[in-house]
Amino acid sequence: MASEGYYLLAGASLLAAVLLSTLLRKVSVSPALVLLAGGAVIGLTPVGDSLAIDVTDETHLLVVEHVTELTVIVALMGVGLALDRPLHLLRRDTWRTWSSTWRLLALAMPLTIGAVALLGWGALGLAPATALLLGAALASTDPVLASDVQVGAPGSAIEDDTPDAPYGEDPTTRTEAGEVRFALTSEAGLNDGLAFPFVYAAVLLLAGGSLLGGVAEWASVYVVAKVVGGVAVGVLLGRGLGLLAFRSRAAPVRFAAQSEPLLAVAALLTAYGVAELVHGYGFLAVFACAMALRSAERRHDYHRTMHSVVQRLERLLTLAVLLVLGISLSSGLLAELDWRGVTVGLALVFVVRPLAAWLSLQLAARRDPLPGGMDGRSRLAVAFFGVRGVGSLFYLAWASLEAEFSEIGWVWSTVGFTVALSVVVHGMAAAPVMRLLEGEPAVLQRA
Repeated sequence: MASEGYYLLAGASLLAAVLLSTLLRKVSVSPALVLLAGGAVIGLTPVGDSLAIDVTDETHLLVVEHVTELTVIVALMGVGLALDRPLHLLRRDTWRTWSSTWRLLALAMPLTIGAVALLGWGALGLAPATALLLGAALASTDPVLASDVQVGAPGSAIEDDTPDAPYGEDPTTRTEAGEVRFALTSEAGLNDGLAFPFVYAAVLLLAGGSLLGGVAEWASVYVVAKVVGGVAVGVLLGRGLGLLAFRSRAAPVRFAAQSEPLLAVAALLTAYGVAELVHGYGFLAVFACAMALRSAERRHDYHRTMHSVVQRLERLLTLAVLLVLGISLSSGLLAELDWRGVTVGLALVFVVRPLAAWLSLQLAARRDPLPGGMDGRSRLAVAFFGVRGVGSLFYLAWASLEAEFSEIGWVWSTVGFTVALSVVVHGMAAAPVMRLLEGEPAVLQRA
């Protein structure tokens, strides 16, 4: 990409960030959809040649990997700060209020990966490693593009007259729409990191080795050790920063009193960097850091200040990624798309994800009036809104640089088509569905 292309992209993204949120406020069209369509139009002009991503070029792949990586970790910090519902690792009662999240992570995500991988391998003739990569790359729901179905700013789910509650209690006001937003937001915050073991599994499968030894290494290192390492780094760093920001006796480092919002940016970069240095999952570390930082003082306005800065940075990065994706879609990214890729995209968006998520939420479901419980309509909404996006692009770029997968051009075309399909379908449906759910009266319940 030429240097003038970067300036054009930055300018267009900033202009879009200023205009779209206001212009589209009363229209059932997401800014993501407009940016994607606008990028596709630009890709048909001579200007698009200097902005499109060539996935066969290693330098371009490195750009995609790092930009999408940064976009995701910024979004994860915003998500972690925004969640009002507490989670204490040693308190079982707080875990129960996250019931929908655990079901989506432990059941829906593996079912989705397995279904897409089996479809690719058994029905479409992909090599096993390529099929697994396709399933893993499309596994994570997106904390970046799902803003229309996510929770609001910190404190938005807590009524103003609700007294401060101990950390282990749930001070949030439950509504049907709020429970849907919480489930989708918390799922997106965690499964971007939890999809990584399956991407590693595809790389290990391609590298060969004994099946038993490979499974043992994958489970012990890439599932347990790296997950625990990432979460531990995030919790420790978030707790430490929380103590400094809110309770330090030294005024220069009591950031909350100064309302210094850049602490959130420093925290997300530090958490990601430290976690990667100790070979943990950086995505999980960032989300855990944000949650731990938020837990220090749940009702403090400082969280809104930090969230506002992170949200603006996320919006800029997201618009840039979407613009380039749109340009690339009409400039060669879909060159290898065929009926098989279209089948995968349609199956994932309309069948695999909705069915897997609905089943996971149906099994031994928590009673509706309790936090974490849902009625049938809410479960259908959560099952449908499995937004795919920037995380899928990151995983695919990372894997493409790590190993030589067969039919990788076709995989890129399929993932690009699926992300575009998700942006269109979910972007059009989000506003009317959430308005329908928000028509229900609020009900205050405790775990």
